[in-house]
Formats: sequence, C-alpha cells, structure tokens
Amino acid sequence: MSERIYSIDAMRIVAMAFIVTIHTDPFRGVGAYGNILNFVIDSSARFAVPFFFVTSGYFFARKIARRDPVSYFAKRAATISSIYVFGLLLSAPVFLAGTVVRAGIENRDIASTAVLKLTEFVSPLALLYYGNSVSEILWFLPALLFSLAIICSFVVFGATRYLIPISLGFHVVGLLGSSYTMFANVPFEIRDALFFGFFYTSLGYALHSSEWRPSSDRSALFLGATVLFGALHVGERYVLGYVLADETLGHGVYTSSYTIATALVTLSLFLFLLSRPTLGARTPLPAWGKYAVGVYVAHPAVLFALETTADVLEGMGYEIQTTLLWHFVLTPATFFGALVVYIGAHRVGAIEIGGSHLPSVRSIGKYVQRQ
Repeated sequence: MSERIYSIDAMRIVAMAFIVTIHTDPFRGVGAYGNILNFVIDSSARFAVPFFFVTSGYFFARKIARRDPVSYFAKRAATISSIYVFGLLLSAPVFLAGTVVRAGIENRDIASTAVLKLTEFVSPLALLYYGNSVSEILWFLPALLFSLAIICSFVVFGATRYLIPISLGFHVVGLLGSSYTMFANVPFEIRDALFFGFFYTSLGYALHSSEWRPSSDRSALFLGATVLFGALHVGERYVLGYVLADETLGHGVYTSSYTIATALVTLSLFLFLLSRPTLGARTPLPAWGKYAVGVYVAHPAVLFALETTADVLEGMGYEIQTTLLWHFVLTPATFFGALVVYIGAHRVGAIEIGGSHLPSVRSIGKYVQRQ
C-alpha cells in the first residue's frame, strides 16, 4: 500500500484532541454528574496514545520495506529526539516559573524550591528514558524512540516473528503494574517503552508486515467492533475502579490509563481506518494531522501556564476553577494555544514542521532580518 492513507492522517489530529482532553480533565469534581461525564470522556479517549504507537509502528514497517532499517531508524531517531528537545525547551521554563510562583503564593522558600525543581529536570533516567523529568506528558517520545529501537533490532536479527509474543508478555506485566494491581505487585515504573510502547508499536509493525489488508467491504464490521470494544473498555474501567474497589463516582474518578480492552478498541479502530483510506480526504482534517505532534509537545507548557494563572487568580479570591465556564474553556484554550505556539515557532524559523525541531538561533535571526 503506497498511497496516502487520509483516514489515519485525519485521525492524528482527532486523537491529539482526545489526549489534550485527558490532561485538562473536564468536569472532574463538578458534582457526581461531572465525575460521570469525566469518566466517560477519559475512558473514551484512552485509545489515543496507543493509536500513535500503532501508527508509528505501521509506518516504520512501511518505510523500511525497501530501505535499510538501521539508516531509516537513525533518521527517525534524530527527528523524535529533536521534537523531544523542543518540548523540553518549551516546558522547562514555564514549569520552573510556575513552580516559583506557586512557592511564593504558599510562602515556601523560592530559592530552594527552584533548585529542587531544576534537580528533577536533569535526573538522567527520568530525562533520557522515562521522559517525565520535566513533564509527565512528554513520556511518549522517549517511549516511542526506544520502542522503535527494539523493533529495529528484531528486524536486523531476522526475529520479527517473535515481536508480538515477546512484546505482549512485557505488556501483561505493564497491565499488572497499572490497572490490575490486585493480582500482582510490580515494584517498578511501567509507563515506558518496554512495558507499554513496545507492544503497541510492534502491533502496528505486524499489521503492515503481514500480507493481509482489511478490505473496504468489511469496514462496517470494523466500525461495529470499535463501538463494541469501546463500550467494553468503559465497562472494564468501571469494574476496576468502582465495583472491585467498592467506590462511587461521587467520591472521585478512576484514572488508570490502559486496560485489556484498550488494545481491542485501538486495533479495531486502526483496521477500520485502513479499510477506509480515503475517509476524511475532502475535509481539512488530513492537512491538520501534521500539527498533531506540535500540539502534543506544546500543550504541557500551555496547560501549566493556564492552570498557574488560575491558581494566582484563586489566591486573589477569584474561584474560577470550580466554574463550568472554566471546564468548557480549558480544553479548547489548551489545544488551540498549543497550536498557535507550534505554528508560531515554525514561522519565526525556530523549528521546521515535518523536519528538525531543534531551535535554530540563526533561523530566528534571519526571520527578524526579513521583517
């Protein structure tokens, strides 16, 4: 399949909107009905990050079908790394400034708070592998990089037939350490490449590497499966968070990230998109797909700035975070604010959309000279 898959391009920006929604937590804490709505939204949105892993694995297999896998991986690694660095450079100053502001509001020592925050930023394992030293949201990029590295090694050694069983084994451990903690105690971090990203990226790789392709006459079946598994996903999370835990939605919202049904709904959705490659071709969504990565790396800083501003206003007596207006506005403000930041960085020459995201002072200087 060499033609453009418009449906996947379109879903990129839609999935990114769901990711932003997860992080803005709309209506959580606004009474029992607000918690119910938040739980349904959050559960429905959990396919989004696995979707990006599957997509990356699928196109990695597609790209290396007729080229050297190591050289292509090196190219992808450089791109992913530059995007990660760009995200860190955007987030670190905002998170540091926000931490200092909050320390001032709470009458804590500002200097020691700033030093402690900077120390967290440069923690080697968290910075280079887990991707959560500055913002937990940025974990996806190191996880994707290491997931592709593992898959590339399997390709080099001709062992790709073992990708799914091995990655699934690690993912089961990851599920036990996150959503199914009642069955086992996993004493280490599992939101990473090995226990999460590896499986979903391998799934995408295996989908392209197989000779089977989903046909358009089965698209209704795949769509139906997506809806069914989506409902199962919500039900599974409800059982885990409330039935087994003997809790109610009035007390809080269950927020465990991924479960067994997450893989089912992600797979069926991806098959549906493959079966309808021209879906969305006549809409702006495929063109917007190229901005998804930018919204991802920019929205942690935008969201933190908005939340810190709200904290300052509440310190002045304006209780805005408990209002419905705040919950309606925060998600679109974060999404479009991140989009503006990303496009702005491109237009001043700091980054190149579709290319390197390493900020270039020289390019910025050229932009200033042109004005």
